[in-house]
Amino acid sequence: MIKFFDLHRQDKPLFKFFLKDLKSLLKKNDYILGESVKKFENEFSKFCNSKYSIGVANGTDALTLALIALNLKKDSEVIIPAMTYCSTAFAVINANLKPVLVDIENNSPLIAIDKIKKKINSKTKVIMPVHLYGSVVDIDKIKKIIKKRDIFLIDDCSQAHGAIYNNKNKKKKVGSLADISCFSLYPGKNLGAYGDAGIITTNNKKFYKVIKNLRNLGSDKKFEHTKIGYNSRLDTIQSLILLRKLKFLSKNNNKRKVIANLYHSEITNKKIEKIEYTKHSVYHQYVIKTSKRNRLIELFNKNKIQYGFHYPKSINQLAIFKKIFSKESFPNAEKLAKNSISLPIDPNLKIGEVKRVIKLINSI
Repeated sequence: MIKFFDLHRQDKPLFKFFLKDLKSLLKKNDYILGESVKKFENEFSKFCNSKYSIGVANGTDALTLALIALNLKKDSEVIIPAMTYCSTAFAVINANLKPVLVDIENNSPLIAIDKIKKKINSKTKVIMPVHLYGSVVDIDKIKKIIKKRDIFLIDDCSQAHGAIYNNKNKKKKVGSLADISCFSLYPGKNLGAYGDAGIITTNNKKFYKVIKNLRNLGSDKKFEHTKIGYNSRLDTIQSLILLRKLKFLSKNNNKRKVIANLYHSEITNKKIEKIEYTKHSVYHQYVIKTSKRNRLIELFNKNKIQYGFHYPKSINQLAIFKKIFSKESFPNAEKLAKNSISLPIDPNLKIGEVKRVIKLINSI
């Protein structure tokens, strides 16, 4: 079987170090916001070239706490892409704000920046683009749109750990581009824990202090609570795992790029439409579009090749949002949902396995 993502194969060389770290932790009884949490936060800040990091319980909480930290009026509007994971939209609602959808580009999973301006009004307070599949949104173009407006920029970086934004030969890491950046550290991410986890980065000291307080039940000091907070602390055990895995993130991202380049160059079937990726994508997913998706699924199932969908429905097509967005359509997002399939992109795939996938794709 060719697995879509094989965490065991990827992390097996690290298991002995994880056990060593766990034994050390058991001796210390350092379970809640232990010293390794702070160490991971510092290392992740260095990796992203950001001043501050705050470890939280998961990626959804990261987005929610970032929005709450802005202290916006109820029902202020947050612009998000129509194609993303449900958490992006749920975070907006959890923060008592209103999600506003913008379609994606025709052949890219990224928000269509030229369509953002049409959705901005006096209630718009946040633009929240998503660096989907590991490609990076053109942040500077969004900044030009919101310049001199009272609008914040939060980017959802949950699929873009280590991705680079390259504009006018100025390279910047994702995690240092917006007012606040939010990452999921779910097991299947380019940098993933062994359970739920998330992290927030910012260069703004005020936001850092507020979010740090919010994630710990509104407390900076034990038994003193200054806000209605949340129990959203990064688990100490997960931080130990993430510290070990962070050292290998760039290497694994480069392995993903090798696999993606093979898909780019050797998928020649004209029935396949390739998605456009940005230059320094980290290929969290490698997605293609085809009207022959059902036939391809049959072939993959028959040949024991795993695959995925990212995502089978756009935000407006989800049952919970159908009424809210019933008067709008987002054709590019809806087409991607209907015709796309995600190919195996495990960084430890063998070249022969990748070529097997390519051969089947070219045969339909």
